[in-house]
Amino acid sequence: MVFVLLIAGLLIGVPIAVAIIAALLVFMATGEAPYAMRIVATEMFKGLNSFPLLAIPLFVLAGEVMNESGITGRIIGFANVIVGRMRAGLALVNIWASVIFAGLSGSAVADTSAIGRVFIPEMEKNGYDRAFSAALTAASSVIGPIIPPSIPVIIYALIVSGVSVPALFMAGVVPGILLAIFLSIYVMLTVKVDAKMQQTALNQTPAGKALLAGILPLLMPVFVVGSILLGIVTPTEAASFAVAYALFLGVFVYRNIQINRLPALFRDAMRDSSIILIIIATVSAGNWLLTYNRVPNMLTDWVLTNVDSQTAFLLAVIVLFLLVGLFLEGIAAMLVLVPILHPIAVSLGIDPIHFGILVIFNLMIGLITPPLGLCLFVAEGVAQVGMARLIKAIMPFFFVEVLVLLILTFVPQTVTFLPTILGY
Repeated sequence: MVFVLLIAGLLIGVPIAVAIIAALLVFMATGEAPYAMRIVATEMFKGLNSFPLLAIPLFVLAGEVMNESGITGRIIGFANVIVGRMRAGLALVNIWASVIFAGLSGSAVADTSAIGRVFIPEMEKNGYDRAFSAALTAASSVIGPIIPPSIPVIIYALIVSGVSVPALFMAGVVPGILLAIFLSIYVMLTVKVDAKMQQTALNQTPAGKALLAGILPLLMPVFVVGSILLGIVTPTEAASFAVAYALFLGVFVYRNIQINRLPALFRDAMRDSSIILIIIATVSAGNWLLTYNRVPNMLTDWVLTNVDSQTAFLLAVIVLFLLVGLFLEGIAAMLVLVPILHPIAVSLGIDPIHFGILVIFNLMIGLITPPLGLCLFVAEGVAQVGMARLIKAIMPFFFVEVLVLLILTFVPQTVTFLPTILGY
């Protein structure tokens, strides 16, 4: 009864947290387990009673401050100097600005919102189709949670005990850059470039000045990720440093943030963070319910009985997460499925770091797939081209990203190479 109610709620579009709470309320009311009400409340509290979780609202706040401070524009100017003169240069700047922005915010939605507001109208002005521009912005924003720092990586490490956050951070570097390279190749091979499109409207700032303007923002990921890798700070402490650094640049160096704007920035960050944390709390209680009913054990036994190779299991996981990504937000899907699938992966001899990045990459693709892809909604909100046009425009990018996912899956060295040489 409980599981039927949960699935029915998700199918009719009830938010994941509300659907889980409704199912748990029925579970508590029917008394299917002793002390059900007290246990569910305790599990929800335990789901949030973790110091590393504090990194989530801090990184969200850092993203809000960076958007307000003008850091985004300086990143775009820096990327423009590097790749803007190449074929389809403005489209390439879009992709590689996402790579740089990924090292600052770790959020695909923040990337789509910040970069989309600049690039979608600018690309249209220079001859690119508006739907294509919005699709490219959404597709390249997937890089954000893969390259460190990354909110999904922190959550994954909380779910799976014994997996190192620095190791996962480093494991995401090559996949993120590989995705940017494949998107760039696709754009350069398929976009028909005329003289107007080749003009990069963002090249008005002299190259030297644009490079200098990008130095201070680019130091942020160096300090944040470097301090974590060196063991100087925890991810949570690094997130607080990211907020302080972004505030310092916005208030004192660039002077784009007025003090009276700070309450609004904190309010927006608190709202976005609370959505994530409510999901984490309810899914934590839901995971306890699954464990109580021995669902993970039954699924593990079935898989180990019927799946006898890593290849078959990994292909099944890819299909599963791509399907789940159509209907569930990535973090919620991770919280529900990873506790079940991770032990199976380990029992089949799959490297935990490799599996973690595959899961994160897979679910981030879900951000650009209809009907519930968050980045799709954000890009459409900026572009106003209609969801049908945007979905049609983004499908080639979806297949490019699936191709990269398959490479990462069956060439595990692309994921494990960097953590291995760094000793993780």
